[in-house]
Amino acid sequence: MSRTKRRLYQLLLAAALLAAGAAAAQEDKKTDDDKPADPDTGESTVEEKTLGLLPNPFQKYGVKFAATYIGEVLGNPSGGLKQGSVYEGRLNLAVDLDLQKLAGLDQLTFHANMFQIHGGGLSRGSLQNYFVVSGIEALPSTRLYEAYFEKQWGNKKVSIKVGQLAADSEFFNTKYTDVLTNASMGWPAITSLDLPSGGPSPPLAAMGARLLVNVTEQLSVLGGIFDGDQAGPGPGDPQERNRYGVNFRVNDPPLLLGQIQYAWNNTKGDPNPAGQIKFGGWRHFGSFADQRLASNGVSLASPVSSGEPLLLSGDVGGWMVFEQKLYRVSKSDDHGIGIFARISGAPADRNLIDRYADAGIEFIGLDDRRPDDKFGIAAGYAHVSKRAQRLDADYRTFVDPAWPTRSFEGLLTAVYQYQIRDGWTLQPNLQYIIHPGGGATNPSSATPGKALHNATVLGLRTTMKF
Repeated sequence: MSRTKRRLYQLLLAAALLAAGAAAAQEDKKTDDDKPADPDTGESTVEEKTLGLLPNPFQKYGVKFAATYIGEVLGNPSGGLKQGSVYEGRLNLAVDLDLQKLAGLDQLTFHANMFQIHGGGLSRGSLQNYFVVSGIEALPSTRLYEAYFEKQWGNKKVSIKVGQLAADSEFFNTKYTDVLTNASMGWPAITSLDLPSGGPSPPLAAMGARLLVNVTEQLSVLGGIFDGDQAGPGPGDPQERNRYGVNFRVNDPPLLLGQIQYAWNNTKGDPNPAGQIKFGGWRHFGSFADQRLASNGVSLASPVSSGEPLLLSGDVGGWMVFEQKLYRVSKSDDHGIGIFARISGAPADRNLIDRYADAGIEFIGLDDRRPDDKFGIAAGYAHVSKRAQRLDADYRTFVDPAWPTRSFEGLLTAVYQYQIRDGWTLQPNLQYIIHPGGGATNPSSATPGKALHNATVLGLRTTMKF
């Protein structure tokens, strides 16, 4: 048995022993965060408002089907690598099984969903930026996403998920980004760029296990172990190496995620504004390329470079998430005004992004005539590591004196979500990308060393839950 497999089995055994010893009950919280969530809307695939078009004849037996279609038009009238526009769409088909109703297996459920992805990608084709402008942007494919069992003990006191999992719905997340359409407002750019294959997030989940322990009503501990490269090593795009989401890899160096979260005013009916703070981090046991040095110890830009980066052992990173409701609409736990902020850091020598931050505000159902409309404004910042900046300086010395030095990429975005009816929304959105690619060289420019221009992105998304 490989060392990676032994680590996975040891973690599962320890989690099972811990869960078996936990039995205290817990009062209902304001939100059911442990239900399977749609990867973009953040709403539960079990309890959601739909158009009512998808029949569910077996729901009383514990079988629930869900279908969501997201389609959007995006274009950048200025900036980036070139001007362009795209249409992209994703159909998400999900099934949830309550195995207690179906087979008498106490507090055991199964969730699986698949994507049918089509259309182009504006960031990939026209912008070349870090803050990917859409959470559904991916190579066209039909692929399995998540497929896992979840076992609970007590009154949701302890739960374990095992199977092919995504991390973005539970780790490093905040509920006040659900209206925002930029991919980094879900799974942040620091993890999607620094971790192999982007980490376990859309469109590539990873084999693994997740343990959640609700220590008290306010305090929870979350831990997970995942295969560290769900597409596997190799050249090219990870989505091409795991085209259909069925690689089911378990032999790569593991990725560990951990998070401690503390909430206040979070019981149903509490008149005070709810809030939450989370501290977390990751540890990856694989090898990572030095951002500046070659395997022979000189700069990768040097004429005598080996052309292969120096490999460094392992990687770590940490984050903090803060969210707070500022205003609560009377008699509603969900409606009001909420703010969020996230910060993160990672070592500069082996990561392209070493510092990350975002923050924003969301307005939910403030008008009684439009109780389900939402509006969000946010800003993001991704800092190019000092080691990568030194490589750019080396290129100025060895290759081209006009070579630009990358510094950071920034994002400003605003989104309004208009509910046409239950299960159907429209979301016009505006994004402004500062220093696409951190200020990277424009490869199509007639002037060598000219950086990509700031980009304005306009979009319109429609989401239909059948």
